[in-house]
Amino acid sequence: MNPPRRSSSSHSDRPSTETQQRNNSSNSGVILDISALKMTEVDTEVPPLPPRYRFRDLLLGDQTFQNDDRVQVEFYVNENTFKERLKLFFIKNQRSSLRIRLFNFSLKILTCALYIVRVSLDNPKESNGNSCALGQCWNNSWTNTAESTEINWGLIFWVNRRVPVWAIQVTVALISFLETMLITYLSYKGNIWEQIFQISFILEMINTVPFIITIFWAPLRNIFVPVFLNCWLAKGALENMINDFHRAIQRTHSAMFNQVFILICTLLCLVFTGACGIQHLERAGKHLSLFDSFYFCIVTFSTVGYGDVTPQIWPSQLLVVILICVALVVLPLQFEELAYLWMESQKLGGNYSRHRAQTEKHVVLCVSSLKIDLLMDFLNEFYAHPRLQDYYVVILCPTEIDIQVRRILQIPLWSQRVIYLQGSALKDQDLMRAKMDDAEACFILSSRNEVDRTAADHQTILRAWAAKDFAPNCPLYVQILKPENKFHVKFADHVVCEEEFKYAMLALNCVCPATSTLVTLLVHTSRGQEGQLSPEQWQRMYGRCSGNEVYHIRLCDSKFFGEYDGKSFTYASFHAHKKYGVCLIGVKREDNKSILLNPGPRHIMAATDTCYYINITKEENSAFIFKQEEKDKGLSVTGLYDAPSRLPVHSIIASMGTVAIDLQNPDPPEESSKLTLPTENGAGSRRPSIAPVLEIADSSAILPCDLLSDQSEDETNQSDDEGSVGSDFVKGYPPNSPYIGSSPTLCHLLPQKAPFCCLRLDKGCTHSSFEDAKAYGFKNKLIIVSAETAGNGLYNFIVPLRAYYRPRKELNPIVLLLDYPPDNHFLEAICCFPMVYFMAGTIDNLDNLLQCGIIYADNLVVVDKESTMSAEEDYMADAKTIVNVQTMFRLFPSLSIITELTHPSNMRFMQFRAKDCYSLALSKLEKIERDKGSNLAFMFRLPFAAGRVFSISMLDTLLYQSFVKDYMIAITRLLLGLDTTPGSGYLCAMKITEEDLWIRTYGRLFQKLCSSSAEIPIGIYRTESHMFSTSECKDSYAQSQVSINVEQGVEHRERGEPWKEKTSHRNSTTSDQSEHPLLRKKSMQWARRLSRKSAKPSSRAERISQQRHNLYRRSERQELSELVKNRMKHLGLPTVGYDEMNDHQNTLSYVLINPPPDTMLELNDIVYIIRSDPLAHMPDDSQVGQPRSTRNQQDFGTETRDETHL
Repeated sequence: MNPPRRSSSSHSDRPSTETQQRNNSSNSGVILDISALKMTEVDTEVPPLPPRYRFRDLLLGDQTFQNDDRVQVEFYVNENTFKERLKLFFIKNQRSSLRIRLFNFSLKILTCALYIVRVSLDNPKESNGNSCALGQCWNNSWTNTAESTEINWGLIFWVNRRVPVWAIQVTVALISFLETMLITYLSYKGNIWEQIFQISFILEMINTVPFIITIFWAPLRNIFVPVFLNCWLAKGALENMINDFHRAIQRTHSAMFNQVFILICTLLCLVFTGACGIQHLERAGKHLSLFDSFYFCIVTFSTVGYGDVTPQIWPSQLLVVILICVALVVLPLQFEELAYLWMESQKLGGNYSRHRAQTEKHVVLCVSSLKIDLLMDFLNEFYAHPRLQDYYVVILCPTEIDIQVRRILQIPLWSQRVIYLQGSALKDQDLMRAKMDDAEACFILSSRNEVDRTAADHQTILRAWAAKDFAPNCPLYVQILKPENKFHVKFADHVVCEEEFKYAMLALNCVCPATSTLVTLLVHTSRGQEGQLSPEQWQRMYGRCSGNEVYHIRLCDSKFFGEYDGKSFTYASFHAHKKYGVCLIGVKREDNKSILLNPGPRHIMAATDTCYYINITKEENSAFIFKQEEKDKGLSVTGLYDAPSRLPVHSIIASMGTVAIDLQNPDPPEESSKLTLPTENGAGSRRPSIAPVLEIADSSAILPCDLLSDQSEDETNQSDDEGSVGSDFVKGYPPNSPYIGSSPTLCHLLPQKAPFCCLRLDKGCTHSSFEDAKAYGFKNKLIIVSAETAGNGLYNFIVPLRAYYRPRKELNPIVLLLDYPPDNHFLEAICCFPMVYFMAGTIDNLDNLLQCGIIYADNLVVVDKESTMSAEEDYMADAKTIVNVQTMFRLFPSLSIITELTHPSNMRFMQFRAKDCYSLALSKLEKIERDKGSNLAFMFRLPFAAGRVFSISMLDTLLYQSFVKDYMIAITRLLLGLDTTPGSGYLCAMKITEEDLWIRTYGRLFQKLCSSSAEIPIGIYRTESHMFSTSECKDSYAQSQVSINVEQGVEHRERGEPWKEKTSHRNSTTSDQSEHPLLRKKSMQWARRLSRKSAKPSSRAERISQQRHNLYRRSERQELSELVKNRMKHLGLPTVGYDEMNDHQNTLSYVLINPPPDTMLELNDIVYIIRSDPLAHMPDDSQVGQPRSTRNQQDFGTETRDETHL
């Protein structure tokens, strides 16, 4: 059957299909053309049905019409009528309607212009020129009346209108009249009076009908017609025209623009109406010109009122009164609407300019709710980089802007480059307002203070999907909270999972003290100027070393590492540190995307390698001053890349701004390449003590890592040292991962999974009858983790502590103290790890703490609980955690407590002592650094410096830094053990003992580690003895000065002694350090004795007060000790081992990142080292069978006798 065809007439009578689809006019009718209907088996003759019934039967499926030849249906029939076509052209169609309104607006403007022309040509003093008798009579009668009232009414009702002007006005009036009547007819909806009494219709009749009448009655050609009222019609036509224009181009303008436009038009119409009306009425009075009337209206509406031009007759005065009343009614309403829209637009933030987006660079920050701390962390870190100073930050947040945030954004520093937009990332309109498609990057942050963190992650995932869908080419930087949700945003360019980093960092804090502080300092941007004005040496050195960050540069472009092309990585790292003070920690091959931390001495540096190093500033910002050239050429400065490859100088100063680092001799004599062990008297025989670092690796000269001999040691000594506890440990990959996306790590595992019942510490089972930590008889100290629930992120706490490179004999038992028992899914993931247990309980219950073995623990990790992260009052979310930790600090002073807080500012309450003057001094120092604009004002707080407190919000800067340093997340994950790249090293620590003090300096230690075990040191964790006064502040404390007792013997205080004489710079790094004598053999006992000494009181009253305070402290400790022992007896636990008097209150600890080579080593220093991967270069199969311990003794022989066991 052929398809129905349309007749040619239908194409000509009906508008085009494109026009019909654009108008969506669906008042349709139907025309049926049915022919040749063949009816069979008709019993009776029935007249044919009308067409509508035939079509209904066809739609109902009547079988009698199946054999019809053709049925033609035409739609949009109503639009084929003449009225519908006119309505389509004048009203419905956007483009044609826009043209009609533009024409109408032009007519109204033309009429107003003709009125001005007529006024300029009119002279009220001349005769009106009325030729008719009626006009003369009117003129005479009104003249007589004017003589008595001084108002010539004839001049008001009659004007002098030239014939050309009259002809044009009549023509325009006739066109306007016809158009108005046509529009009224087309808009008729059943109520004619509603159409007639519209203000626009009345104004049209007033301004058009009189001119039409003058066509047929010539004497009325000079009658006055208020044509200037057409300005109001022009205003309405302009508004409609703009609306049609935006409909035609499918774009919308803001309500703010529309309201401002209406207000401006209203003011112009009021002024124009008043000027024309007053000028016309004053024709019978003072004969004001049109400009004078306009001047009077402006002065009047602006409420200035000079009074030099005023109306003289009462009709014009009445018009002024009417205009003022209208203005008082209309203008306030429009101003109120404008103010409301302005306030709403301020809440929404408006739009980011398209022109600015195309000419300037900007990034978009998407958050659920914006807090002042998050905003300042982002802005300070983002704008800390010089090349980002010209960037704009567009904040897209669904909530209304906070008052504090608004106040911050009004500061001139941020007001010009930070734009707040209220909107949702799930709406394309809001993403278009933020110009997401033109943005350089989009940061999507999660709301960690939400009660339901999973729901917060779901919102983040949807925002990331929406941003990727709207702007596929925009780089995404996503922050996720829970690790199980990470794979949903794996398409993002950079992802930071909060719980992954948090638990891994807290785990490393237990084996590498203050790892959290080390990483936090590395990921914060600082120039190392913090604390430089402090009177204390440790604060100046700690603040200076905190400015070290991780940078990168290609080897062929580097002055630091360019000369080591073809040399081993270890050789390049040591000599770069010795020569320039930079610490080379990793490389990346050009053909490999993986970053390798300390790939070892077998890695040969290539010109195309990318080097990653730690330094106070990046190499491109460094300048070198050569003292030899200063002597020859004066004070000239040689540029970085103009210097010779080998520097024949004795000292180099690498400076960045006001930061300068004094470096060692870059070209030491060959005979002095081996450092010596100094004698007691400083002069004597010299013998080689540290082997030189080889340019090319020699496999026979590299001391194997402890890990490689760990297995053999365990096999030979397991029966003697560890018994049956660790005899069955194997190394392998965990069989069960609790979430998708976890990096596989080789770990110590059990040969068989432990039953779930055996994982419960406080309850015995059929396999084990132990019910407390004491019964297990652990060889090493416990690590207790207090958490609310066993989340998947807790898996990342266990993995770094069970990694294959941890010696088996150093594995610490892990006890999970959980508020809620874990589910089987989590137990299935941890049952393969050795010595991992859980127990239900809380840290605010003393019985739970004692049962989980807190007196046998070395570290207690308190994880921030999700249920307390949100509080009605800001910064109160940590209240319960802080008080509980303070209680444990008083009950178990020897315990190392590592606490996670929600807000970093609350770390000042950790281990709080109300009368500690030293803490008060640090509080003042923190305020000073904050006023200077430091991003790390809290760094001098003792709990943070010692690594005892940590807040995950401090790692937000890791995501922000990734915009400039795209390698920071990868390096941090490698340091924390979250990723294990083959050939990449890992972070560990070593302790300086008395036998290691002969090395003396950090630079010599660097050489020792590089030459012996190919390890790269990156920093020092130093603990010093300190005297904290808890009595009333003395005069010296009133000036925030606390002395450090570090010299031999007791330091005697004198009230008039200056500060520098009372302080001994134990950790000085100046050039005169080599003159200080070495520490004695009994420095350990001296340091322990020194920590218990107190300051000598300067008066009898102070001595008595100090004795009373010591007695009070002793009685308080005894009371707490009795409380703990009584609870232990009640629980059936032995009280042996509870040390109530040992504490850390007389020491302070801090981290030194990449200290200078001449930094003196001190007893009990803990050195952070990056150890090379022992699995990267495994020995051959022929050598595997030989015991490593025997081979080590054969290969190294006498060399190991001269080496120091580190």
